[in-house]
Amino acid sequence: MIIKTLIIEDESKSRSMLVTMIQKLNTNLQVVGEATGVKDGVEKIKSLKPDLVFLDVSMPDGTGFDLLEQVQGQKFELIFATASDQHAIKAIKYSACDYLLKPIDIEELKSAIDKVTLKKNEGPNMDNLNFLIQHLKKADDNFQKITLPTGNAYEIVSIKDIVRCEADASYTTFYLIDKRKILVSFGLKHYEELLPSNDFIRVHHQHLLNMNHVIRYLKEDGGYAIMVDGSKIELSRRKKDHFLERLGNK
Repeated sequence: MIIKTLIIEDESKSRSMLVTMIQKLNTNLQVVGEATGVKDGVEKIKSLKPDLVFLDVSMPDGTGFDLLEQVQGQKFELIFATASDQHAIKAIKYSACDYLLKPIDIEELKSAIDKVTLKKNEGPNMDNLNFLIQHLKKADDNFQKITLPTGNAYEIVSIKDIVRCEADASYTTFYLIDKRKILVSFGLKHYEELLPSNDFIRVHHQHLLNMNHVIRYLKEDGGYAIMVDGSKIELSRRKKDHFLERLGNK
């Protein structure tokens, strides 16, 4: 199945390198067009109707996020390309969008393309992109919600409603205050780095807890945290002192 691909990037050298990499990987991507900025990109998205867009974050006539606001209603998969805009990267991660750091590594490109190929039969879901646009309008990084990709959908949840996260091989299960469980295709380390460290703490190689939902500490055995949903979470020996210090400061 051919994936019609549009590259929106203002630097001609970067565009050429990306096209060469795509061809070298011998994927089912077909580059149907290139654009050099926001205005050009909007026109080509509307005329070419691509399945996949590689989108530069920073361009002379605006940002990739400005472009997204102008093409709402269009449906396509999206992979960002960015240098080191930390605010943008954090917003992208919170919105569960794919991104590549410049200069683009061919193995990371292959991984991103593989994800798109796997999702191709499901059709693009634009909820996370709309959520991303809202995130980027904020002046700071204090995001109140996070997008959780569940395979065929995106669940947008309030961070304060997350009771705990549990590792499940290379996946993570989120346990929410309303008793819902959401299985996400990212590892626990990803969310340990992403969720606010003033609220979330790793207490075990399998468990990340929201300290706002800890209601009791049990001293039995090596120690356990009792959560608001009734779950009993073992504390690792290495993490226990840090947990107790944080508990004392709640």
